[in-house]
Amino acid sequence: MILKIFMLFYRFLWAALLPLILLYLYVRGRKDSIYRLNIAERFGFYKNVLPQNPIWVHAVSLGEVRSGIALIQAVLERGDTVLVSNFTPAGRREAEKQFAAEIEAGQLAVIWVPFDMSWCHRRLIKACRPRICLPLEVEVWPAMIETMRKAKVPLYLCNAQYGSQPMARDDRGLRVRRKIIARCTGAFVKSGVQKDRFEAIGLRNVVVTGELRFDQPIPSDLTEAASSLRHALQAPERQIFTIASGVADEEDLYREMILSLRKKAKTQGLALPLVVYVPRAPERFRSVGDSLERAGLKVCRRSEAFSVGTENLSRLPTSWASNVDVFLGDSLGEMYFYLSLADKVIVGGGFNERGAHNIIEPLAVGKPVLVGPHTWPIEFPFVEAEAAGVARSFANPEDMMSALLSEENVSPAKLSSFVGEHRGASARTLEGIDEVAVQSE
Repeated sequence: MILKIFMLFYRFLWAALLPLILLYLYVRGRKDSIYRLNIAERFGFYKNVLPQNPIWVHAVSLGEVRSGIALIQAVLERGDTVLVSNFTPAGRREAEKQFAAEIEAGQLAVIWVPFDMSWCHRRLIKACRPRICLPLEVEVWPAMIETMRKAKVPLYLCNAQYGSQPMARDDRGLRVRRKIIARCTGAFVKSGVQKDRFEAIGLRNVVVTGELRFDQPIPSDLTEAASSLRHALQAPERQIFTIASGVADEEDLYREMILSLRKKAKTQGLALPLVVYVPRAPERFRSVGDSLERAGLKVCRRSEAFSVGTENLSRLPTSWASNVDVFLGDSLGEMYFYLSLADKVIVGGGFNERGAHNIIEPLAVGKPVLVGPHTWPIEFPFVEAEAAGVARSFANPEDMMSALLSEENVSPAKLSSFVGEHRGASARTLEGIDEVAVQSE
């Protein structure tokens, strides 16, 4: 009864807010025209014929698209069709970039995910008859879940995890979100702990497949450019630290940490470290650089140091390294370049209650990871990575700085072994999809 009342309220809320949502897209479209393109897709209308009987992968934004690349490639390589839906422009652009050839061949289509209204989802089902719907991570779209259920289209949460904080929050009150999740057909989850959590709320058909991001392809042009550039960035004894995905609430903390690191290094007679700083939000690029410069630090911005394109990333005068304190990564799609430059990587978000961001990319390129105390969003694989000695959490910036400047290092063999042990989630997920298809026949 509670769920029925919620769904009635949810449908009313969508109807009431739809004009404001369309106005929001129009306003955002003044800065980024893609918001205004293909609006009809958000209602389930398509100007081109969609691939028929596809495996539907719903990847909200950029991170989800990248985590699903290896799985989608495996599906395509065996000749199946794929439908990729996105909510954000960053996600759509990445999907269209990664699968341009398959889009041209008609084997894959990229669309906006329909607004979460049942009639919009019914139109999508009618347009392509998906075999299975795979929302990546824990994307809870109530109308999507109910519509797929009624249409007998299996909906499996994919690469799913149920964090301890969201689970505790959902356990309060009417527990509506838990009830909605339990109405999914099943889930392909990251670990045994996650399996236990989903089953505890009543979800059936939960299969441990692992973390898809461990299978994410690493662009060799970015890692090779970083290898070449390291020679210009440092004297042999100079350490390089990358701050990856620094969030807005941590900007003051990281600025002070950089200043303190330099003082500590001088006191200990060490070469001054070079810090590569990559803010998480593109709209913060300029303000972060300005703030660092006002603090007296010499900042080199990637957008000013290199011309567009990765082919120039390793070309800098040798005098450049001695004149720079902070290298600001104000570009998109080049994170593996910034990570590969580092000796050690700080992953942002951990000094914020919203929690640390993904640590898999730095581990995948053989870099030990340091995060703040809040690690609940990345319980997997952080717990395993910490136990393996390739990632550490710190209660405060002072302890983290001491670890950065210490001579203690993680062996490349240990890092490689950890990553290798966790690869293969795409193949396991594909096996799970096939089992679902057989059961649905």
